[in-house]
Amino acid sequence: MTTRFYYTYVLRSLRDGKLYIGSTGDLKKRLREHQRGGNTSTARRLPFELAFYEAFSTQLDAQRRERYFKTSKGKTTLRQMLKEYLRGAAE
Repeated sequence: MTTRFYYTYVLRSLRDGKLYIGSTGDLKKRLREHQRGGNTSTARRLPFELAFYEAFSTQLDAQRRERYFKTSKGKTTLRQMLKEYLRGAAE
């Protein structure tokens, strides 16, 4: 039996430093789509690097985490989790 994972991911724009939060069932494919400009939300902020991802056993859990990270409390949590990464990216 193959285990399928669903992902919540965070991209950081190398152009403006802003973060993009999403979820997907195929992380590699989704990252390629972003890098090719296939997403209207991110196309003008290329290129991106993967800053963070989490794997979940259900799509619903990945989507819930995505929605949480998009709330003000979730953004604060995410910034705290990525504090060292973001500090290094700013230097």
